Amino acid sequence: MTSHASADLALPVVDEDLAARLKTRLAAIEEDLAGHVSSSADFINETAGHLMAAGGKRFRPLLVLLAAEAGPDPDSEQVRRAASVVELTHLASLYHDDVMDEADVRRGADSANARWDNHIAILTGDYLFARSSEVTAALGPEAVLIQSRTFARLVEGQILETVEPREGEDPLAHYLEVVAGKTGSLIATSALYGAMFSGASPEVCEALRQYGEIVGAAFQLSDDILDIASESEESGKTPGTDLREGVPTLPVLMARAANRPEDARLIELLDADLADDALHAEALDLLRKNPAMESARDYVRGQAAEAKALLTVLPQNGVRQALEAFADVVANRSS
Repeated sequence: MTSHASADLALPVVDEDLAARLKTRLAAIEEDLAGHVSSSADFINETAGHLMAAGGKRFRPLLVLLAAEAGPDPDSEQVRRAASVVELTHLASLYHDDVMDEADVRRGADSANARWDNHIAILTGDYLFARSSEVTAALGPEAVLIQSRTFARLVEGQILETVEPREGEDPLAHYLEVVAGKTGSLIATSALYGAMFSGASPEVCEALRQYGEIVGAAFQLSDDILDIASESEESGKTPGTDLREGVPTLPVLMARAANRPEDARLIELLDADLADDALHAEALDLLRKNPAMESARDYVRGQAAEAKALLTVLPQNGVRQALEAFADVVANRSS
């Protein structure tokens, strides 16, 4: 349940006063971001502003601003800078992601690599990472260390995604490590930065960091389930896209791990080229009926519950309510 006040926020904020404050601050962040990506070179302005102009939910800076409400100084200039840092880092990673995925579209617009080429996309991502580092420097040495470690985890996740699990390594554990690095790490830092730069206690800072790590990764995993379970009119994308492309996802890995004799045909299809529409449809149907789907949902629900349990350090107020509501969204969006 969300109020009208939070209708265009990426988090379910029911408290209307809180939602209004967040919207005002988020608008200021939007102006800051435009300044941070600007260059004296017109071409760089065009490439660096390309994905920002295409929109996006601004989920990470919003989480910074929401977590900042847990401290005594949510309006601090440092909170505002931190919100820009996480969004610039996220935007930069999208440019690199699209090159790795050979994507043609991002946020309804041509991806940078499709509009220009891979070299331009990679260098633009590097430029945005540099601008993110520049803003981080104004936050002090502790923030620089946190940001460096976050960036390292994000890149590690991107690299691990491209390689097979080591011999003897559990493929599911490998995949969860990828998701934690690529998605969970920056969302964890978003929540931590907000609490930290608003003056929240170390206990609250650590709880919100862990909350962000868990709920961020769980949100990505719920996307895995939706890729299989949803119809195109519900999700806005073709069902089984990851399945067709052979991308490992939570339900697929759980089906493989279960290794049930009755799943022999499904495993055979998962090992086949699913570019063929008939084979793809058969695999999608078998996977939707497989117990691995409910196992995946149970895992995501368990992660969301674990994230909510960390919020007991906060008082019962609009901030905690919004963070709990987001965990509920994660738990239920794939059910």
